[in-house]
Amino acid sequence: MSDEPRSPRLLLVTGMSGAGKSSVLDALEDMGWDTVDNLPTDLLEGFVGGRGDRRMVSAAVGMDTRSRGFDAHTVPELIRSIPGVTPEILYLDCATAELIRRYDETRRRHPLASDQPAEEGIARERALTAPVRDAADTVLDTTDLSPAELRDELRRRYGDDSDQPVLTVMSFAFAHGIVRTADLVFDLRFLPNPHWVDALRPLSGEDSPVQDYLAAQPSWGETMDRLDALLNDWIPRYWAAGKSYVTVAFGCTGGRHRSVAAAVEIARRLRRSGFAPIVRHRDLAPASGGPIGTGSADNAEAGELNQ
Repeated sequence: MSDEPRSPRLLLVTGMSGAGKSSVLDALEDMGWDTVDNLPTDLLEGFVGGRGDRRMVSAAVGMDTRSRGFDAHTVPELIRSIPGVTPEILYLDCATAELIRRYDETRRRHPLASDQPAEEGIARERALTAPVRDAADTVLDTTDLSPAELRDELRRRYGDDSDQPVLTVMSFAFAHGIVRTADLVFDLRFLPNPHWVDALRPLSGEDSPVQDYLAAQPSWGETMDRLDALLNDWIPRYWAAGKSYVTVAFGCTGGRHRSVAAAVEIARRLRRSGFAPIVRHRDLAPASGGPIGTGSADNAEAGELNQ
């Protein structure tokens, strides 16, 4: 292994207005990064080179359509032309309906639609930022992420380096929509639903009675064995192809029983195989703090959807 010091990272944080750029920069600052928001493009190189004794500290720069000189066609080349750093681009995306809800809740106007509905500005911004989205090293969709989950995701991606890429095993409810960031999605709705067993309905897939009920089903063991073998084969192939983050998602109707139990079981098997998966249950309970840009969770009805 080379003893040469690694160049500090220079991260361009860009994307859709309202997708959480300020939250990302705040989280990175808390992690020890130098951060600056809405920096004019002609000041970028001076900012990176003029940080004195902090030049070896990684830096994150927030830029979007509001930043002076921002051009989605040329800014990727600009970022990658800065000497002495390892350049990266993080594009923050979010579903249009969620962006509209956030603007409505905060009563702020979209920067590209000061005298028009927010959806007009959102559509225009998607078109304007498409080139930098295509050039991004990472596209992070914040639609379903609470502030705590966003910080956790950033910590995994931009915290202290790890020898092993990040593996996340998730459960989710199809009733709330598919996981947008998943690399592999498995539908478990073919399994018998514990929701229809009165004693199991108030429990979750994290509870032993639900796990025992599913384990007693003829198809459960065979399904878990096949998924275990498949993931042990495929996950290293993703990493060998240069993918640093792999998300495996299990879905059922309400995201409470079958998908949760499967995520728990597969994570246990993967740990036994030497992996270090992070487990997330997206729809098991209301997310603390609600999705980015909100003051409350959107999953209050999750318990009514296990049908």
